[in-house]
Amino acid sequence: MFIKRIFSAMVMMFFLFPSNCFAQRLSPEALKVKEATEVMRKIFSIPETSIPPALLANAHAVVVLPKLFKAGFIIGGRYGKGVLMVRDLHGNWHYPIMVYLAGGSIGYQIGAQSTDIILVFKTMRSVEAILKGKITLGGDFSVAAGPVGRHMEAGTDIKLETEIYSYSRSRGLFAGVAVEGAALQIDQNATWALYSISAYDILHKREFSKLPPESLEFYKILTSYIHPSKYPTPK
Repeated sequence: MFIKRIFSAMVMMFFLFPSNCFAQRLSPEALKVKEATEVMRKIFSIPETSIPPALLANAHAVVVLPKLFKAGFIIGGRYGKGVLMVRDLHGNWHYPIMVYLAGGSIGYQIGAQSTDIILVFKTMRSVEAILKGKITLGGDFSVAAGPVGRHMEAGTDIKLETEIYSYSRSRGLFAGVAVEGAALQIDQNATWALYSISAYDILHKREFSKLPPESLEFYKILTSYIHPSKYPTPK
C-alpha cells in the first residue's frame, strides 16, 4: 500500500509539474540567440585570440551566425541563421534581430562539421543596406578576414578601410576568415516569432512589454565586452 501511494504521487507530480526539459523548452529562435551568446562568450574568454576591442568599439553592427551548415567540401556554400545587433547614431545598441545567410564560399574548412561566423560592420552604409533588404558579402560591400588579438596585426588592413570584417570559429579554433558571395538578409518571420513585433520596431523602440531573456543576455555579453566600464560583465 505504501509503495502504491508513492507511485501515485510520482504520477501526479509528472503531470502537474513538467520536467525541466519540457518546462524550459526554447523556441528555435530563442535557441539560436542562446547559441550566439555562447559563441561570443567563448570567444571573449580568450582575449589573445579574440576580436580586438578597438574594432568592436567603433563597429556599427555585429552579426553572429552559430553552427552554419556546410554544403560543400573544401570550398562550398553555407546556410544558417543568427542574430544582428545594430548601434544607432547616438552610440546606443539595440536588441538583436534575426538574420540568415545563404550561399557563397567561406574560407577553407576541410573536415569542419560546424562553423560559427561573426561579421563586424565598420560603416553605417553597410548597415543601412542590410536593414533595407539583403546584401552580398564581397559583392555589394568589401569584406575581409578580420584581425585577432588585443593588438591589430600590422599586415591586416592597418587603416581598417574594409567595410565588413569576418571571423570563423570551428572546432574551438578562432580566426579571421574570407567570406565571399554569401547573401545576408534580415529574417522578418523569425524576428516576429521571437518578439511578437517587427524588426523595424526592435530597431526603433527602446521599451518592451516582454523581452526574451536570451536576447537580453546576448545584449549584455556583447555590450560588456565593447564598453566594460559602461556595461559590467554579467555573471
